[in-house]
Amino acid sequence: MKIGLFIPCYVDALFPQVGVATYKLLKSLGLDVDYPIGQTCCGQPQGNAGFEKLAKNHAKKMDELFKGFDYVVGPSVSCTAFVRLNYPHMLKDGHECETAKKIMDVVEFLHDVVKVKQLPSKFPHVVSIHNSCHGVRELGLSSPSERNVPQFSKIKDLLSLVDGITVKEPERPDECCGFGGMFSVEEDEVSVRMGTEKLDRHIATGAEYITGPDCSCLMHMQSISKRQGKQMKFMHVVEILASGIE
Repeated sequence: MKIGLFIPCYVDALFPQVGVATYKLLKSLGLDVDYPIGQTCCGQPQGNAGFEKLAKNHAKKMDELFKGFDYVVGPSVSCTAFVRLNYPHMLKDGHECETAKKIMDVVEFLHDVVKVKQLPSKFPHVVSIHNSCHGVRELGLSSPSERNVPQFSKIKDLLSLVDGITVKEPERPDECCGFGGMFSVEEDEVSVRMGTEKLDRHIATGAEYITGPDCSCLMHMQSISKRQGKQMKFMHVVEILASGIE
C-alpha cells in the first residue's frame, strides 16, 4: 500500500509541524509513505471564490502528481473534501480524476483503512474536540446533529487510544466556528461572533486544549482567543496522536 502525503499549502506555510506529525505518525505505523515534491494549492480558494478555471489547473497538476499511489492522505478536512467532491466535476472533460477516488483525511484513513487499535502516544491533558463542518458533513468523521442517526466520532475513537488524555466536547458539538474560508473575509463581523461563541463553549468544558482535524478552524478560534486575551491552547489532532513518537 503506497501512500502519497498531501500537505495543503496553508499547512505547509503556517503549520509545518502538522505536516511533520502526519508523516511521523504514518511512518510509525509501518506504512509506505512518500511526499511528492512540487505540491501546490489544491485549488480550493479559487474554486470557492468562483474561479473554477484557475482551480482546474491546480486539479490537473495534483492529479498528475499523485498518480501511482494507492491512497492520498492529508491533515485537512476542508482540502480533502474539496478534492473528493469537486475534482470529478472540474476534470470531467476528457480527464478521469483518480485523486478524488483515493484521497482521505488522516483521521478517516487511520480509523477506516488502517483501523488503528493502539498507539504509543501520551498526552496527559484535557482536550475539547472541534468538529469542523467539512469533516462532519462531507467526510463523515462524526455524526451530524441534524440527522437522526446513531452518534459516533472517529476523532474521539482515535484520541481514546492516547495515554493520559481526557476528551471533552462542547455544547452544540458540530456547530460552525464561523471561519468558512472566504466567509471570514466577506462577513468578518458575523464570523468573529460565531467564533467567539464557539470558543466560549470550548472553554466551558474546562479543557486546556482545543483540537480538531483542520488547522483553518483552529487558526480562526486561536486568533479570536489571542485578541480577546483568553487563555487557550490549540493543537491539530494528528499532533496529539503523534505525541511521544520518536
